[in-house]
Amino acid sequence: MDLKATYNYTVVRQFAVMSVVWGIVGMLVGVIIAAQLIWPELGFNLPWLGYGRLRPLHTNAVIFAFGGSTLFATSYYIVQRTCEVRLFAGGLATFTFWGWTLIILLAAITLPLGITSGKEYAELEWPIDLLIAVVWVSYAIVFFGTLATRRTPHIYVANWFFGAFILTVAILHIVNSAALPVTLFKSYSAYAGVQDAMVQWWYGHNAVGFFLTAGFLGMMYYFIPKQAGRPIYSYRLSVVHFWALIFTYMWAGPHHLHYTALPDWAQSIGMLFSLILLAPSWGGMINGIMTLSGAWHKLRTDPILKFLIVSLSFYGMSTFEGPMMSIKTVNALSHYTDWTVGHVHSGALGWVGLVSMGSLYYLIPRVFGRVEMWSMRLISVHFWVATIGIVLYIAAMWIAGVMQGLMWRAVSPDGTLTYSFVESVKATYPFYAIRLVGGLLYFAGMLIMAFNVWKTVCVGKASDAPIPLAKPAHA
Repeated sequence: MDLKATYNYTVVRQFAVMSVVWGIVGMLVGVIIAAQLIWPELGFNLPWLGYGRLRPLHTNAVIFAFGGSTLFATSYYIVQRTCEVRLFAGGLATFTFWGWTLIILLAAITLPLGITSGKEYAELEWPIDLLIAVVWVSYAIVFFGTLATRRTPHIYVANWFFGAFILTVAILHIVNSAALPVTLFKSYSAYAGVQDAMVQWWYGHNAVGFFLTAGFLGMMYYFIPKQAGRPIYSYRLSVVHFWALIFTYMWAGPHHLHYTALPDWAQSIGMLFSLILLAPSWGGMINGIMTLSGAWHKLRTDPILKFLIVSLSFYGMSTFEGPMMSIKTVNALSHYTDWTVGHVHSGALGWVGLVSMGSLYYLIPRVFGRVEMWSMRLISVHFWVATIGIVLYIAAMWIAGVMQGLMWRAVSPDGTLTYSFVESVKATYPFYAIRLVGGLLYFAGMLIMAFNVWKTVCVGKASDAPIPLAKPAHA
């Protein structure tokens, strides 16, 4: 078959399979550091196994390795299918896979060695940052080149979200990573003091807003209608959702810096836009869930749809919680506590994790020449194991966080603090154990998925679907 007459699924297969592999690695490191908070001796007094080095390894592995690979796989798949053309610059697309894999391997080596810039979610040092920029620009060329050569008259809404995610992450990464190298492994930020903090959280929160939200909303807008066999509930709402979300998100970063040296007016702007953000976020959630109108019965028997719809429930919950936590009086209680950890993981495990898994369960059999995964029953088992794990994890962190905030602010009649810090740590201990159980369940679900994917790949055959023939022009 002529290659030009088929979609390029090779790079989709590569990213899809590696996303499962990196998911196991990232979640395993998460389980290890959760266990270290209960048994600190698990670091074995080795510096590269210390919590302070494994924690950034965990966040980079789950966000950029697992999440990033899933975004590459799904965006490459969706942009081809919705534009009805083969992926633009196939060689460059292959480069993005090997370049991204190299970046992840370099992160896995440098972070445990303590080679870090110290910026959250941007810890990698300057040579790796340069490689990220090159790979990301290549990604943009492939994606937007495919859009430019499309055979369809309009650009489907999922591609708007992927496009915004690609462009914004490029700007965020390049601006925030501006640094002055002093050695091959050390650099200092080009910004100083409060400006450095402001640029960092402009980047940090928009990494959440665009890398972990806009890109995954692109998946939602394609895979939910596909799996449900229904058109998106409201195409008009999807366009309003897009523009409102990308405008508002850019201003919310200062809410990470309440009660710091950041000017009060900047903190207030961050709070205001965070509250406004609730509207477009819930608009998108409602649009996705209401796509099932007339097809609710499918939720009883379709485990992939369960992953996709429940992920939207967690998206709605975490995008309500985030704006509430940005209110200064609430933030005075929640800041620096495990409530923040619970909030982050309700979004990460519940929204990003479940929508990624549901999307991959749809995509993987189709790029390996099958109608469905090797075992639909295992998908159902994975769903329930993961969901129970999420609930245990976030409930434990919510309770622990509120308890910590109340203990830290408790004052005795004589004006002294009622509790010492170590007393709050001791009180948190049982909740760390529950969090570990929840994390183990979620990790077990990822192992179940890996087995199912492996069996699917073994019985399937790598194949590229034919591109539909061009429709005749109307007279």
